[in-house]
Amino acid sequence: MKTLNRYFWQETSVNILMIMLGLLAMFSFFDLIQELDNLGQGSYGISQMLVFVLLSVPGHVYDVVPVAVLVGMMYSLGTLARNSELVVMRVSGISLLNIGLILLKVGLLFTVITFVVGELITPISEKMAQRMRIKATDSVVAQDFRSGLWVKDGKSFVNVETVLPDASLLNVHIYEFDQDFKLRSISIAKKADFADEHWGLTAVTQTKFNTYQKIEQNNVQTQFFNKANWKSLIRPELLNVLLVAPEKMSAWNLYSFINHLETNKQKTTRYEVALWSKMIYPLACMVMVILALPFGFLQQRASGTSAKIFTGVMLGVAYQIMNRVFIHLGVLNDWPPLMSAIIPTVIFLIAGLSLLFVIERR
Repeated sequence: MKTLNRYFWQETSVNILMIMLGLLAMFSFFDLIQELDNLGQGSYGISQMLVFVLLSVPGHVYDVVPVAVLVGMMYSLGTLARNSELVVMRVSGISLLNIGLILLKVGLLFTVITFVVGELITPISEKMAQRMRIKATDSVVAQDFRSGLWVKDGKSFVNVETVLPDASLLNVHIYEFDQDFKLRSISIAKKADFADEHWGLTAVTQTKFNTYQKIEQNNVQTQFFNKANWKSLIRPELLNVLLVAPEKMSAWNLYSFINHLETNKQKTTRYEVALWSKMIYPLACMVMVILALPFGFLQQRASGTSAKIFTGVMLGVAYQIMNRVFIHLGVLNDWPPLMSAIIPTVIFLIAGLSLLFVIERR
């Protein structure tokens, strides 16, 4: 059994890795073509463009691993079936369940790879890539509106005109309200830098409003400070959402951002769906193994390896499309986040188990 185990590992893992490299080369080529539009902006040259494409590779690894597992498994099983090796194994007393358990171990390895890349490597590489390009092209990180970025921070509303790649803020407007939602003060700072668990403000003009004084009294006071400290729930890591798409953020950063939004009573559906997707998506590698297994026992005498590869690619594309569609539908219709994230995987799991049942009954 150990020999068989080693044989399956060798046959499947090599094919999966080769297909993964092919898919990564294709996506990197598309990135290179897309980045040609930014070439020449500021100091963004060929070397910066190549670095950006290289830093984008881990994000593509996270996306293509399940597809590579599906296609690689179908190709490997198709080759074994064409050589009648699967028939010999079954005749020798090795059950479909035994073969499935061996292949699921391979799928588990790629599940771990997907999770590690998605949690530890992709968020960092994506952030570095975006910051490098933004800095080279003399751009800003984000501007949701013409007036800049708006964030709710407890009882305050914060407007930031510019967020720089190093997470420093330019032209910060802080509107502080009291318990009765009456405006208490407006603070305008030229720049804000985060250090020692607080923001350091530079060139601050603060205007205080005392709405409880009599009308004949002066109820507006204006002060200027060269330096000031600002305690806020906003952290530089929360600004990662401006650099990295929620689907490519780490689960911990997503969890922290969701808590921040909930504290400020803001909508969290999009980020909750992204968080559940981070938990569910790596398991797709295991599901793809189950889905690929029946194809090794279909038309064993026919030379249909290329057809099986094509089928695997189409199924992989269908899974990715379904995943994206259900994520967007969940956000638009306020579906439970877990349901939006898990439905495509469950559908493919049911399809794979159904095919296995049909094969076993035969």
